[in-house]
Amino acid sequence: MEKTGSSRKKAVKRKSATEEPQEAAVVKDGATESGVQPPKVSAFPPGFSISEIKNKQRRHLMFTRWKQQQRKEKLAAKKKLKKEREALGDKAPPKPIPKTIDNQRVYDETTVDPADEEVAYDEATDEFASYFNRQTSPKILITTSDRPHGRTVRLCEQLSTVIPNSHVYYRRGLALKKIIPQCISRDFTDLIVINEDRKTPNGLILSHLPNGPTAHFKMSSVRLRKEIKRRGKDPTEHIPEIILNNFTTRLGHSIGRMVASLFPHNPQFTGRQVATFHNQRDFIFFRFHRYIFKSEKKVGIQELGPRFTLKLRSLQKGTFDSKYGEYEWVHKPREMDTSRRKFHL
Repeated sequence: MEKTGSSRKKAVKRKSATEEPQEAAVVKDGATESGVQPPKVSAFPPGFSISEIKNKQRRHLMFTRWKQQQRKEKLAAKKKLKKEREALGDKAPPKPIPKTIDNQRVYDETTVDPADEEVAYDEATDEFASYFNRQTSPKILITTSDRPHGRTVRLCEQLSTVIPNSHVYYRRGLALKKIIPQCISRDFTDLIVINEDRKTPNGLILSHLPNGPTAHFKMSSVRLRKEIKRRGKDPTEHIPEIILNNFTTRLGHSIGRMVASLFPHNPQFTGRQVATFHNQRDFIFFRFHRYIFKSEKKVGIQELGPRFTLKLRSLQKGTFDSKYGEYEWVHKPREMDTSRRKFHL
């Protein structure tokens, strides 16, 4: 059967359409016959963001590859810098100090200078002077809020093994205003009250007797001994050493002296036990360790527990009085927490 004129024209057009790309595909030395370079194919156009990929699996895959590439480049730059420093030897420039919130701290006018005569006079006449002069020895009463649960009771019992000459008594519905006179009559020097909420310890009141001051702390991140991994054996009855770290302002200095007065002033180094109060960004981290010297340069430590974190809420003159007490310092978040680089302890 013969093809009509229209069908013949369509066949000729198809043939020419298929032949034209073959003629244009002739390349000589990376260029076409017309001498124009073909455009380079790029993986992503400039300014492309991985978040623009609609497919979730593809987006996750590309993000993972990008992170791996970033790690490789960072590691290569670190190795290159290390080789350069080794080649320079003593002539190598000092390592740059990274910027952190701690070392970028806003200067506080109340920062304590150990050589200040006013600070020395305050230390000689404050409520803790008799302790630091070794005229009195601490005797601590530890109690709880009303109807404490098991976790709070165990924390009190473990604290009594950390603080020498401390005694645990249950509240039994007594108000703090009635407990304080009884403590003074029985020669207690400090009172510790652990409060709880929803069966979890969430607050600590520390009152120095007989004339104060009284500090109220928020308690968080409580871990009992059984909850600490790779902990050591239970502590012995030796008097521990005390480490107070980073209490630099006048307020922090007062809190540090208040905490130090809980422990006797003559530690027994044979026990190798250390109680640490480390202040960082106004959070006081408590840790209790045992150490051992493995060699002249290496020291091994074991955490004994318990551990917790404190945040100062208020400091009150005198003993506890929530209604008529005079406060030296009260934490006001909206007024005091305007800058992340300003700290009070």
